[in-house]
Amino acid sequence: MTKKQLKEDYQLKERFKTESEVFDREALLDLSKLMKKGILRCVDYPISTGKEANVFRATTPDGTYVAVKIYKNETAPFFRKIEYLEGDPRFERIKRNDRDIVRAFARKEFKNLEICQKLGIHAPRPFYLINRVLVMSFLGEGELPYPTMNMVGPLHGEKDLDSILEAVKMMYKASLVHADLSEYNIMIGDVPYLIDFGQGVILRHPHAERFLERDVSIILKYFRKHGITRGLEETLRWIRG
Repeated sequence: MTKKQLKEDYQLKERFKTESEVFDREALLDLSKLMKKGILRCVDYPISTGKEANVFRATTPDGTYVAVKIYKNETAPFFRKIEYLEGDPRFERIKRNDRDIVRAFARKEFKNLEICQKLGIHAPRPFYLINRVLVMSFLGEGELPYPTMNMVGPLHGEKDLDSILEAVKMMYKASLVHADLSEYNIMIGDVPYLIDFGQGVILRHPHAERFLERDVSIILKYFRKHGITRGLEETLRWIRG
């Protein structure tokens, strides 16, 4: 077998693995419903894969690109993150079975993205949610998604840090904390776009302040590697107002 054939075989296996992780009977039925409703025409290709969900680019009937996030039914990571649900009064009645926890995280992300949309935060716009399948706006240029910041760095230097911290402050004033913010959950286009809001909590959550401090600390540490320095305590005081 040639190197080219080996590469193609590897890519095929990886694609099968990626698709089989989320395209079970339930997810396929939900995607079919979205197509029948005229929300989707087809699912194109995977944008990103993670422990909890995979994200795909999809196309609507009018040719518009959207992002489709499908949460996985393999829920070990979710049980380790039950604290993100238990302390959130919006999800107090969630049962601890696999199915309800997965759907709760999908619904949680949808609700958090709705808050961001109302605030004008640079983040995906939530369009539709069915069980564990979330349809959002596609963040990219042309046919390709924007890269995450860990891949390309802060392309606009200190402006990117200002934009991210301003978004964190706006969310905090609206009683929302991302709770999983890092260079891996920020896409860089004309401006930074915050993504992956499944762990986001409101300020009534008992660990909201700790999550905020962790978010800000991680972002400041990352920018420090790129020669852009801000003080943690000073930044937190500014965010909290």
